[in-house]
Amino acid sequence: MKQNKNVFDNVLQLIGNTPLIKLNRMTAAFNGEFYAKVEAFNPGHSSKDRIALHIIEEAERQGLLSPGDTIIETTSGNTGFSIAMVSIIKGYECILAVSSKSSPDKIDMLKSMGAKVYVCPAHVKADDPRSYYEVAKRLHEETEGSVYINQYFNKLNIDAHYRTTGPEIWEQTEGEITHLVACSGTGGTISGISKYLKEQNPNINIIGVDAYGSVLKKYHETREFDDKEIYPYRIEGLGKNLIPAATDFDLIDKFVKVTDEESAHTAREISNTEGLFVGYTSGAAMQALKQLNESGEFKATDKVVVIFPDHGSRYMSKVYSDKWMEDQGFFDTKNEVQSVVDYVK
Repeated sequence: MKQNKNVFDNVLQLIGNTPLIKLNRMTAAFNGEFYAKVEAFNPGHSSKDRIALHIIEEAERQGLLSPGDTIIETTSGNTGFSIAMVSIIKGYECILAVSSKSSPDKIDMLKSMGAKVYVCPAHVKADDPRSYYEVAKRLHEETEGSVYINQYFNKLNIDAHYRTTGPEIWEQTEGEITHLVACSGTGGTISGISKYLKEQNPNINIIGVDAYGSVLKKYHETREFDDKEIYPYRIEGLGKNLIPAATDFDLIDKFVKVTDEESAHTAREISNTEGLFVGYTSGAAMQALKQLNESGEFKATDKVVVIFPDHGSRYMSKVYSDKWMEDQGFFDTKNEVQSVVDYVK
């Protein structure tokens, strides 16, 4: 059959080239123009598809992977899903060490994609043998014919976004982007995009989003790791209790911290105002955008891009669950639970 531009050999060919969508209602009173890079349009519904495919194909090029081998990774959910998806297509086994902070939806999705999942306690130190970092390392050592992706310390994480996401944003904004706002977890997304954009225009402002309870913002400002910054928080895929080598702090101009509660409400607000059903981390990125606008960061002539990393379907038992929101104490008189009325005829 003749190849049609909308016919693909497999799902992996759909990775990348995600849309840039203008934000309208939420930013109506803001200075500047605001656009979301909506990574949920990737086939695995997150930006992590990009790094999973790039890192695995690089391992193949280096001869590190053979059919039937096992890929092992540490993940809060999204990277794991992407790796499981790529593994299915390419014929690898997949083992994932997952943080217990990950939503049940994410863990169920990983299992449904054929991955073997080890759920590890979230609120332990990175070097604790129970942490998902250490569990993944141990599984790699114990599993013959395995490759450990190690996204937090793998520079290919940066390279994937330097090669794809950065050029896409530059082209989509016709080189007019003035600010990038992106959450930082492993740091690969913000670092890779920033590396490309700064090469095109070093005056572009790169703003990272961090969580309260994470060490990244203070490390960026002082280059000192302060474990007193660490305490439990709820947002997944944002912030860290270690310093990832996949983060190039020199490419980031500043960090903004956001709260669990405000980020959760903002995720729900995006769905209700822009019609984009996005994840918790996207809510955090948009919350940072709000705070930046309130502080006078933007001018009327600015063109701002914010990264929405994943899809809301992975948070049905969390930010989109009224019960979970109530259990966290996130509802008050300003944010009451919307009632569901049972109509009985």
